[in-house]
Amino acid sequence: MRLNLLAFALGVFVLQGVAALPAPPVYLALLAALLPAWLYARRQRPAARLFVALACVAAGFGWAALRADLRLADDLPADWEGRDVRVVGVVAELPQPFDRGDRFVFDVEAVLSAGARVPARVMLSRYAGGGDEMLPALRPGQRWQLTVRLKRPHGNANPHGFDYEAWLLERGIRATGYVRATPPPALVDALVPRPGYLVELARDAIRARFLAELAGADYAGVLVALTVGDQRAIHGDFWRLFARTGTTHLMSISGLHVTMVAALLAWGVGFLWRRVPRLALRLPAQRAAVAAGWLGALFYAFLAGFSVPAQRTLFMLTVAALALLSGRRTAPSRTLALALGLVLALDPWAVLAPGFWLSFGAVALLFYAASERLGEVAGWRAALARWGAAQWAVTLGSLPLLLLFFQQFSLVSPLANALAIPAVSLLVTPLALLAALLPLPGLLQLDHWLLARVMDFLGGLADLPVLELPAPPPWSVVVALAGIVWLLLPRGVPARWLGAVLLLPALSAPAPRPPAGAAWMTVLDVGQGLAVVVQTATRTLLYDTGPLYSAESDAGQRVVLPYLRALGVGRLDALVVTHADSDHAGGAASVLATLPVARVLSSVDDLAGEPCAAGQAWEWDGVRFAMLHPEPGPPRARTKTNNRSCVLRVEAGGRSVLLTSDIEAADEAALLARAPAVLKSDVLLVPHHGSRTSSTPAFVAAVDAPDVIFPVGYRNRFGHPRPDVVARYAGRRLWRTDRDGAVRIVLADAVELSAYRQVHRRYWHGR
Repeated sequence: MRLNLLAFALGVFVLQGVAALPAPPVYLALLAALLPAWLYARRQRPAARLFVALACVAAGFGWAALRADLRLADDLPADWEGRDVRVVGVVAELPQPFDRGDRFVFDVEAVLSAGARVPARVMLSRYAGGGDEMLPALRPGQRWQLTVRLKRPHGNANPHGFDYEAWLLERGIRATGYVRATPPPALVDALVPRPGYLVELARDAIRARFLAELAGADYAGVLVALTVGDQRAIHGDFWRLFARTGTTHLMSISGLHVTMVAALLAWGVGFLWRRVPRLALRLPAQRAAVAAGWLGALFYAFLAGFSVPAQRTLFMLTVAALALLSGRRTAPSRTLALALGLVLALDPWAVLAPGFWLSFGAVALLFYAASERLGEVAGWRAALARWGAAQWAVTLGSLPLLLLFFQQFSLVSPLANALAIPAVSLLVTPLALLAALLPLPGLLQLDHWLLARVMDFLGGLADLPVLELPAPPPWSVVVALAGIVWLLLPRGVPARWLGAVLLLPALSAPAPRPPAGAAWMTVLDVGQGLAVVVQTATRTLLYDTGPLYSAESDAGQRVVLPYLRALGVGRLDALVVTHADSDHAGGAASVLATLPVARVLSSVDDLAGEPCAAGQAWEWDGVRFAMLHPEPGPPRARTKTNNRSCVLRVEAGGRSVLLTSDIEAADEAALLARAPAVLKSDVLLVPHHGSRTSSTPAFVAAVDAPDVIFPVGYRNRFGHPRPDVVARYAGRRLWRTDRDGAVRIVLADAVELSAYRQVHRRYWHGR
């Protein structure tokens, strides 16, 4: 059974990597192949096991394809994007407040606009107007009539970046958009009493009470996350602290928390049950304790929003509880395999989340490391040894996966978790749940005080070194995991040290760099904005830092820094911030706060560094850089920020790329008058995202680039690139970050361009 469940999981995983879904007859045939395989397996022939395993791979592939096809069929027609649609539906989950409004998941029950078709579940944003205008309160379970504007699921597509479209697909959200202020929203029903909405309403009430009672407290959001699973309540600075100490898993509702709560509840009920003879005679205390623990795990899993770690733990506890109640023993590996199959049957997209791999991997390693390694020795020394072995197994086992997903590993993680795990799982989380159920005076304040002591401890460790390495090749991660399995073999097995040798490829794989005389450039997909990474053999330059998304989020932290970290870039040799507009300079603060920068060039007055000016030039590793604009000297009075944009030309192997930022027609004319010969390039980053104020015919003809790139956001409010501007580049290869994702340029003796969405095409892209 375990082999077959793993084979099913493999089929699900393979499907999530395909560029297009197979036709329905194909995946239905793959599903149907399981029955004859099972009948053949009953002959008990040795080849039958392999045959059934292959059939399970096919069944997993077919099941995932069936689920994907059904979900993708619930789409928003392209001709209804950006149009007003009147809908009636229910607020389905916790609303999430942000700087100027809130965001919420909405279950559409009826579409009132004639001819419109809207997916059953959408994500909507509401925005407050100017002044002191207040938005009407939203609560889960409310039925509203709204006028909305929607667009199909779309997210930034970058190497080593977060796949927002896959995340939306997993949650069944098939369109995003915003609520129109006119006509005003109308509340239809205060509560739709369905079980899922009632759970969300309870989560919302607990969150509101916690935030009210702990108003102004530093770690109120952490307690909210530990109780109801709302991780967005945690401030972004705390996530960085948790990442540096390797305790991120503790500050969300993990399988460990669910298990600890279930164990505490089971122990408490069993302790009391044994002391009431009438109860013990009716039902053995052990069975009562198992039932209570399972009910506690069920309650906590739903309170947490039924996340993948909570699902995995609940399914495992369910199998274990059924085995205990029936008097049968079930191997831990079989329990874990059953949980794996159930999770993927319900949610085939779970394999796309790092948490899935870290969660199941950690539990598998714990079972593996705990399998009869300490003999029958009892006492506190054996307990301490078991605890140490578990910590060593999880720490070592998570190393290659953390490097693959996040390119960093906390060296103080074992020490931090040694205190934080028992403190958070046995004290902070149970007290928070008790406070959620019984609002006793002072209980939340006591819990916050305990959490503050844990945070003080973690804060003292956060400044210690963190291992940061470039993203290892996937094959090296597989080799490293095999090495870890070998290292954790029981004592006495010869040559266990060979396992450490298998870790070396993942820990020492060098980041690829271009050869001398060549440059690699990546125009990142940051939405409506610009960020370009330029690499030579030994140097790295960043040209603009992308937009500011919100008061707590920008492209620097969400796109640029993860990409640089995956490349193994620990410092920037130059940062060019072309001008002060937030779509170009919005991520600068995050980049400068995180990475050392040798040289800053900009036209931003309040940014430390030197002003960029025509005539500046330098050479790195045989690659030449030349600044062409703006002219030296102080800017003229009332000069627009766009007109001060830094224009950079990069040349390697006799080929060149022209990076133009947001220059406009007057700046293009000045460049044509000042240096027309150097404008001719092989690749052009189109000025000002393709607006009507740029790309004059004379400039387009002078540059004469065979490849042009439009850095634009999907359905941006400016309408960039303008159709008449696109028409001026007729006859050239046109690249767009909203359609193609990040665009990579290899600049050498020849020029090669590729798009992330083409190279890494997935079946949900554009759907």
